[in-house]
Amino acid sequence: ATADVVVENFRPGTLEKWDLGWDELSAVNPRLVLTRVTGFGQFGPYARRPGFGTLAEAMSGFAAMTGEPDAPPTLPPFGLADSIAALATAYAVMTALAARERTGEGQVVDMAIIEPILTVLGPQPLWYDQLGHVQPRTGNRSQNNAPRNTYRTADGTWVAVSTSAQSVAERVMRLVGRPELIDEPWFATGADRARHADVLDAAVGDWIARHSRADVLAAFEKAEAAVAPVQDVRDVMTDPQYRALDTVTTVDDPELGPLRMQNVLFRLSATPGGIRWAGRPHGADTEEVLTGLGLTPADVKELREEGVV
Repeated sequence: ATADVVVENFRPGTLEKWDLGWDELSAVNPRLVLTRVTGFGQFGPYARRPGFGTLAEAMSGFAAMTGEPDAPPTLPPFGLADSIAALATAYAVMTALAARERTGEGQVVDMAIIEPILTVLGPQPLWYDQLGHVQPRTGNRSQNNAPRNTYRTADGTWVAVSTSAQSVAERVMRLVGRPELIDEPWFATGADRARHADVLDAAVGDWIARHSRADVLAAFEKAEAAVAPVQDVRDVMTDPQYRALDTVTTVDDPELGPLRMQNVLFRLSATPGGIRWAGRPHGADTEEVLTGLGLTPADVKELREEGVV
């Protein structure tokens, strides 16, 4: 009755089976925002199926376009679709709360995990609708610009290069000693450069292969060309930019002591966020939650003795 938002991720119909659907909840609290996260949404032929992020990564086209051309479709090694859906859901909830400020009424947020990842994949539906184009797997290459790839350095590490801007592509060619390629007619646009990726990858890759990663990064920075080291989590933990941003911060856990973990996702100048704890011990808030629902300490004690909580 006092909540602003209720978030649930049961299959459609589960809350209704418990007589806790939108009709019942909104009757108790008309200002409530009920947020329903499912694999496939609240309606449609797949709505009742169990759904996970992996299925969204497969259905959306992500897996089909990820990987090398002659290799199987590739799924991400982490919860990509789930994470994108979480960010999209947070924005949807804030939008619903903003609407409530105008109307005085809450509403239902219906989030299907299969949808946000499709949105962030770009204009593929439009390409197919208007041009019949289906984006193929291109490995680390891009259909929109080149050179764009990962390259191995002389000391056996890897760097990633992007030339999404024409000026950056020209700087890279001058840096690697191939300025004559800039004068080629096909060099003038990203799409044309992408069609000559073999030539450009060879030029960039050969130069990078003769230099250490530190030298490559320094040379690219001096040339104002876009490059980044390919890092694993060990590198992330010591990266000076992440350190400056406090992206990986230290949280004091009462049981485990100092823990390093990802910080709040963004920085607000007037109302910055922070991490109060890494995770509450199991049952730490049971008493507060149950008494907040109207149960007395005696009621809670009785429930504990009966093994209910």
